[in-house]
Amino acid sequence: MRYLPLMAQDRTEMLRTIGAKQIDDLFKDVPPEARLEGLIDMPRGQGELEVERALTNMAANNIAAGSVPFFIGAGAYRHHIPASVDHLIQRSEFLTSYTPYQPEISQGTLQYLFEFQTQVALITGMDVANASLYDGSTACGEAVTMAHRITKRRKAILSGSLHPQYQEVVRTLAKYDGFDVSVSADRLSGTESLLELIDQHTSCVVVQVPNFFGTVEDLSKVSQAVHAQGALLVVIVPEIVSLGLIRPPGDFGADIVACEGQSLGVGLNFGGPYLGLFATRQKYVRHMPGRLCGATTDVQGRPGYVLTLSTREQHIRREKATSNICTNSGLCSLAWTIHMTLLGEKGYRQLARLNHQIAVQLADDLSSLKGVELLTPVFFNEFTLRLPRPAGPVVDALAEKGVLGGMPASRLMAHDGAMENLLIVAATETNTQSDIAAFRSALGQVLS
Repeated sequence: MRYLPLMAQDRTEMLRTIGAKQIDDLFKDVPPEARLEGLIDMPRGQGELEVERALTNMAANNIAAGSVPFFIGAGAYRHHIPASVDHLIQRSEFLTSYTPYQPEISQGTLQYLFEFQTQVALITGMDVANASLYDGSTACGEAVTMAHRITKRRKAILSGSLHPQYQEVVRTLAKYDGFDVSVSADRLSGTESLLELIDQHTSCVVVQVPNFFGTVEDLSKVSQAVHAQGALLVVIVPEIVSLGLIRPPGDFGADIVACEGQSLGVGLNFGGPYLGLFATRQKYVRHMPGRLCGATTDVQGRPGYVLTLSTREQHIRREKATSNICTNSGLCSLAWTIHMTLLGEKGYRQLARLNHQIAVQLADDLSSLKGVELLTPVFFNEFTLRLPRPAGPVVDALAEKGVLGGMPASRLMAHDGAMENLLIVAATETNTQSDIAAFRSALGQVLS
């Protein structure tokens, strides 16, 4: 017999208490076209063994990233993760630890978070970093709302080359928080239309490095224009390995830096989890969302660690919170800092150079094919190609040949017809010479 903790009368009383007439009222903010009508077309119930068999058969239809040449990026990247990372994070004191409210028994957790913050601040070129956020996209949204608090303004300008999903997160926040969002017309490169949008009402300008199409640009002029209007420059870095080679955002005037940390320590894992990195200038530290761990000494002069700043709903009254996201992906931040520690500065830079070298070779090989044009002359480990035909069907044909050959730009920017033939390709240290040869051969066959 199924155990149902709530009876019909219980549900009725709960709905009456919150002022809802029926269960469906709880989902009124979900657009009707996004709601499922009726039951899912699945068996109503099966045994564990039957379910395992069915799911195994379904999973067999997927092509795993590690089983074929893999060149997909667009915000999620496949890197080699040392076996020691998973071994260490599965120790019980890390795997089962919770929020370090009691510093006297949480010194290990607080210490690694302090070291994590130090590493993030160093690679971004910023003064201070927090103890991580949920993921890169929500960290981007947090950066925008933080800029509003600092400047007392309510207009955010997004670069047109900011990751489309990051743009959507900011738009969602704007819808419910009541601020204005403008997106520049620039896409692959260039900042002319972005600069034209900046005015005295602007709280922040959000740019991405490298941008969604892989282009690495000098944003010094953007930084100057933003600060001339009293606004803040927010820099987004979805591929954290890139900071081992390119100029850190703090060096060209970033006020807030939000990154996706998935590339280090955290595998693709069927789409999650991810890890938000967040750093800023010292003068803005009290406006920063999330937690901040600090180093101190106890009454006997021994070194120790504490939560210095805790400004989330989980810690303080809701109206005083700087964030209502109560997850900082703690285990993922530990994996990230272990991986970074294993690399060290020298290894981190070598890894970045290797990524770039492999990507340059791949770009040269693919762009030598008839009708294929490289659109990103300056890039890190990701670049955009213009194909002689729509990229979506080409990617499907490549998959049939056993190559996962990138992301069609139209998949995330379907409203823009100019994106139809654009293919975004990423290469990392996991790609071998045979992978590159297989990709070139398969693409040549598909386009011939």
